[in-house]
Amino acid sequence: MEKYVIGMDGGGTGTTVLLADMHANKKQRFAAGALNVNGQSEQDVLKTFTEISYRAASMGYKKEDCQGICIGTAGISNMAAKEFIKKSAAAFTFSDNIKIVGDHEAALAGAVGSRTGIIVIAGTGSICFGVDREGNSYRSGGYGHLIDDVGSGYAIARDILTNVIRAHDRRRPATVLTQLVFDALKIQEIEELIEYIYDSRRNKKEIAALSVLLTQAVKCEDEAAVGIVLKSARDLVELTGSVIEQVGKEATLAVSGSVLLNNKEIYSTFRRELFCRYPDIKVIKPKEEAAYGAVKIILDSFAAGNGVRADR
Repeated sequence: MEKYVIGMDGGGTGTTVLLADMHANKKQRFAAGALNVNGQSEQDVLKTFTEISYRAASMGYKKEDCQGICIGTAGISNMAAKEFIKKSAAAFTFSDNIKIVGDHEAALAGAVGSRTGIIVIAGTGSICFGVDREGNSYRSGGYGHLIDDVGSGYAIARDILTNVIRAHDRRRPATVLTQLVFDALKIQEIEELIEYIYDSRRNKKEIAALSVLLTQAVKCEDEAAVGIVLKSARDLVELTGSVIEQVGKEATLAVSGSVLLNNKEIYSTFRRELFCRYPDIKVIKPKEEAAYGAVKIILDSFAAGNGVRADR
């Protein structure tokens, strides 16, 4: 079998694994378990690598033909976590030539088609990341739902719930969001909502899931919902603008994440507000997924003469 590389997009709920030849042609793609030590146990991470190794071998891919692996995952600012992922990958997968990068870096390489440009991701959380022509990287946001993640699904859901609570207290006008939330959660009283929100078993993804109610409320021309759209879009423009100012006002900007890709109201408002500040920016939807971006990164390391380095 010909030589190949592996690109991975590792997340808290699952990992996309892409096998490609040395010319970046896709060969095999499959899903595996979670790969984020900040949200998973070390045992679960090892289990995921074992699964990936087994799946690749079952497809006929030999260890000696693997030329390198790039793993894009969250949480690598934690150096101990990063080192654990690298050692685990070396032990359970097909190569000791391993690069570990942030999931936003892999997403940028896939979305733009190169490692130069900008990507803004607004899903459950949010972050903006960019790289200029000299290879300097810049980041804005991505510091978690308690203090940041503006314009994200969680932030939108939090704003929805804030409006529901304040409308209940008559601090704000009545909103259709109240009934939409009650129906979604199958509750009837505000006390039940408080119990749901502060349940110790509740996770941020369950809260963020309520963000989809915004679209229906906007269709009803609900004042609170329209306000949330504008606030979310402007927060994302501010997040993105910080990186644009450093990378360049004529850069290519890829938008990604469920909020910007699925919420038409926020996406269109974001574009309008962004172009008012940066009329020369080029906005695109992602060309490829993050796993393919990881493939590009490991192959680029060969072209740059860094193929023998495990990580840098």
